Amino acid sequence: MKGSFPIESFRQLETPFYYYDTAVLRKTLAAIANQTRCNGNYRVHYAIKANANSKLLRIISSYGLGADCVSGGEIQAALEAGFPPESIVFAGVGKTDKEILLGLRNNIGCFNVESIPELEVIDQLAARLSTTARVAFRINPNVGAHTHANITTGLAENKFGIAMEDLDWVVALAEGLSHVRFVGLHFHIGSQILDMSDFVSLCNRINDLQGHLANRKTIVESINVGGGLGVEYRHPNRKPIPDLDNYFNVFHNHLKLQPHQTLHFELGRAVVAQCGSLVSRVTFVKQGSFKQFAILDAGFSDLIRPAFYQAYHKIENISSDEEKQTYDVVGPICESSDVFQKATELNKTHRGDFLVIRSAGAYGETMASCYNCRSLPMSHLSDEFHF
Repeated sequence: MKGSFPIESFRQLETPFYYYDTAVLRKTLAAIANQTRCNGNYRVHYAIKANANSKLLRIISSYGLGADCVSGGEIQAALEAGFPPESIVFAGVGKTDKEILLGLRNNIGCFNVESIPELEVIDQLAARLSTTARVAFRINPNVGAHTHANITTGLAENKFGIAMEDLDWVVALAEGLSHVRFVGLHFHIGSQILDMSDFVSLCNRINDLQGHLANRKTIVESINVGGGLGVEYRHPNRKPIPDLDNYFNVFHNHLKLQPHQTLHFELGRAVVAQCGSLVSRVTFVKQGSFKQFAILDAGFSDLIRPAFYQAYHKIENISSDEEKQTYDVVGPICESSDVFQKATELNKTHRGDFLVIRSAGAYGETMASCYNCRSLPMSHLSDEFHF
């Protein structure tokens, strides 16, 4: 074993595969659970889109987290993993009738509504089932986040949510419908946020909206601030647990909650990113005219973030202790964008070496595809190995 990776056990496995260190996951979950114990009105929902691995979901649900879902399939996965229906919130701009009915039949905790047409359809479908749907409105706070443009979601021009200027109208509409009950406000400004001032700005905007609603005597039972907390991709060993204390303290110190209100969070990446690695073998080392390539048996069909977002993941050769050399680490996909990292320093690399791509627990396995008719990667938990 090198570091925390059981190399001898890896030799018996077909690569590429995802490896999850459950000790890291459990420490992260324990830190989150501590926050909810210290703040009795806090509720944390795990964002299943980050990683829907059923084994991980069962561990996460055992720590008392709820589930944040963006599809009917995720609702079903949450239920099968043991998340209580009342702890499930359902977001997304394009909920289908089938998905809404699944949520209604299971009496989920809340629908995070993103448009007027969606609200009206939920009311109609709830009437069909003679039930009442609890709804929160996802409001675009027009707060920018210091993150990648593709994962910024809180600006006025994003496709998500309802404009702030429409809030009064939407609340009044909901109050006039017979089969929905307005319970809260929902926000989400983006993902992989490390600058806590972004969350302070969100708190200030929510405080303003809360004051406005209080003046019109509108009761808001819950505030949902979404997720977005980032992780340390460049130095995962130094910071395997995200800055949860600072994150929760921002809301404790800056958000003016009413005594009757609950505060909801939807953390995904921060829960699972650091526990997961993509493990791959080197198929060939190719010497070019000016550079050398480490060609892996993993490609962007297994981990698409570097190609999709130009995302950085630390790569380690866990088979070699030789001197460092410079490589472009690439995959076998028949696309020029199938590159994990250019000009990266690795211990001298040979055919058959194990390379691990770190911090891949979020948006790795769940975004994998069968492009080029490749098989989906398998997954293995550290619990399965004897160290």
